[in-house]
Amino acid sequence: MLALMGFLTIAIFLYLILSKRVSVIAALILVPVVFGLFTTDIKSLGTMILDGVTGVAPTGIMLAFAILFFGLMSKAGLFDPVISRILKLVKGDPLKIVIGTAIIGMVTHLDGSGASTFLITIPALLPLYERLGMSRLVLAGVVTLSAGTMNIVPWGGPTARAASALGIDAAALFNPLIPAMIAGLIWVLFVSYILGKRERKRLGIQDFQYDFNQELSEADAKARRPKLLWLNLLLTIVTIIALVKVWLPLPVIFMVAFAIALVLNYPNPKEQQERITEQATGMVAVVSIIFAAGIFTGVLSGTGMIEAMAKTLVDFIPESTGSFMSLIVAITSMPLSLVFTPDAYYFGVLPVLSETASAYGVDPVNIGRAAILGQMTTGFPLSPLTASTFLLIGLARVELADHQRFIFIWAFGTTIVMALIAFITGAIAI
Repeated sequence: MLALMGFLTIAIFLYLILSKRVSVIAALILVPVVFGLFTTDIKSLGTMILDGVTGVAPTGIMLAFAILFFGLMSKAGLFDPVISRILKLVKGDPLKIVIGTAIIGMVTHLDGSGASTFLITIPALLPLYERLGMSRLVLAGVVTLSAGTMNIVPWGGPTARAASALGIDAAALFNPLIPAMIAGLIWVLFVSYILGKRERKRLGIQDFQYDFNQELSEADAKARRPKLLWLNLLLTIVTIIALVKVWLPLPVIFMVAFAIALVLNYPNPKEQQERITEQATGMVAVVSIIFAAGIFTGVLSGTGMIEAMAKTLVDFIPESTGSFMSLIVAITSMPLSLVFTPDAYYFGVLPVLSETASAYGVDPVNIGRAAILGQMTTGFPLSPLTASTFLLIGLARVELADHQRFIFIWAFGTTIVMALIAFITGAIAI
């Protein structure tokens, strides 16, 4: 009975969000509450909900202040010298331009936001591509690879969702994957070299100069703090080291770093409020989903639905296959980005996969790491289920089908490379 209720909960949740009948937040809250009332009394249900929300609170706080911190750094111009310098170095060589595009995409996606990455990189680089006659598909595709691979960072959406769904610290998911992520970024540079070489062969090298600063709006230029560049860089480096070394809990690190950055760059209280307001819309939307997901996972776990569903799946999965679930999840994670939204996969599918894997002696953390190697990381800028994908193709002026055909195999290759390194280093195991 519990297993049936669990599968119905997930099925209706997936139906509602994939058919866009209701918002993700409403589905995450209402569906488990309704089905939870059939399995327990209202007082116990309230306790489960509170436990679930309490469990995801650190992740929600971390995500909120990570968005604020990196958004502030971007507004203050931390990434401008890198972008400007790369554009000066590449000149009119398509090969260098494509590699430079990859590096710029990696740097600008440090904030873990696809929308901000695309809004920074595409408008800045598109005029250069068009003046040289370079393919816009190459621009969109390379930015896709860079942003997708970088999206594994703990403050990115997929890792935060996986941590919330499994009740695992984000650092525990991410840190062992650092070698795999580095391998993925090297692969992205290799792919960029191949694509750039093709463009160089097609177009040749032209004598051309491009000034990034001329592309900034008046408001963006006014918000820049070039004199504080080195202090901002030092603060960002220390913050990232603190995150990797876990000197303090991740939410605390971002809260302190953001407060320092805000006072350092914008001493005026009015300016401080303006900077916070700029990031508020995106931040509130993401954090609200995390807390709503706490209700979903809290009810499914507290009522025993997840455990019951896992036991049912164990009866159908051959034992010889069960021990390889980490690799199976890793390999399928990227293609499934085209089928499941991040919320549907991480909050509806992943907990069941994790509990099922546990029956075969596979640690749930391995399933979580395997999932974030592709599910809405390398896969998110190709998925028709994410709004940022349409922002990307809209800014680059390319068709979704053309974009998917052009870059899918390279994005899937990124996941395979990272899965291989993760397996070799023991980040995911069988």
